[in-house]
Amino acid sequence: MKVLVIGSGGREHALVWKLSQSEKVKSICCAPGNAGIKKMASCVKISSDDIEGLVGFAKKENVDLTIVGPEDALAAGIVDRFEEEGLRIFGPSKVAAELESSKVFCKDFLEKYNIPTAAYQAFDKPGAAKKYIEKIGAPCVVKADGLAAGKGVIICQTEDEAKETVDQMMKENAFGDAGSTVVVEKFLTGEEASFIAFVDGETVLPLPSSQDHKAVFEGDRGPNTGGMGAIHLPRSWMKV
Repeated sequence: MKVLVIGSGGREHALVWKLSQSEKVKSICCAPGNAGIKKMASCVKISSDDIEGLVGFAKKENVDLTIVGPEDALAAGIVDRFEEEGLRIFGPSKVAAELESSKVFCKDFLEKYNIPTAAYQAFDKPGAAKKYIEKIGAPCVVKADGLAAGKGVIICQTEDEAKETVDQMMKENAFGDAGSTVVVEKFLTGEEASFIAFVDGETVLPLPSSQDHKAVFEGDRGPNTGGMGAIHLPRSWMKV
């Protein structure tokens, strides 16, 4: 089987590393890949957001399976486009990817189906967001609605900090269009974990839980980064 992995980061590196151990995989391409990935796969100079270029490459090279890493490509509908061409691809559709690409959509989805989540409101005007901050007090959380490379969530310890964050996102365009709408929510204390599962509409295949380390300084202080590593959590840790 010939596999194409889309992306260039640590996530894609891990995918290539694991795929290379499978007897079913005869060759691996990665677009665009990186220097580390190049040791295990053939890197192709096609950007992960060049959907038509990737479709063309997959057809020309008779790729059997494509695996998508970057959220941007998924949010842009790369899975839908590949399927239109009859190409086998692993990843959520554009509609499903909106749970990741829009925090407003995700929060509204959670509320609609009574899935526990922090109290929140969404705003497209800075003034209204600031009034809500005054209402719920600090600490609170300000989130850019769109994708921001893992950096669009700011935990604010004071109301003034939260209001400044709103201005940075909505007036100063700190995250570009991703911050034109913001979510302001109450701050929750406790442990946070990622629990991911593969689903196909009928079957659910859960993966081991994990915990990100995003804050830039020791003791989980400072602003969030795109990710400073993660640890695996034993299943017994999660009481589900």
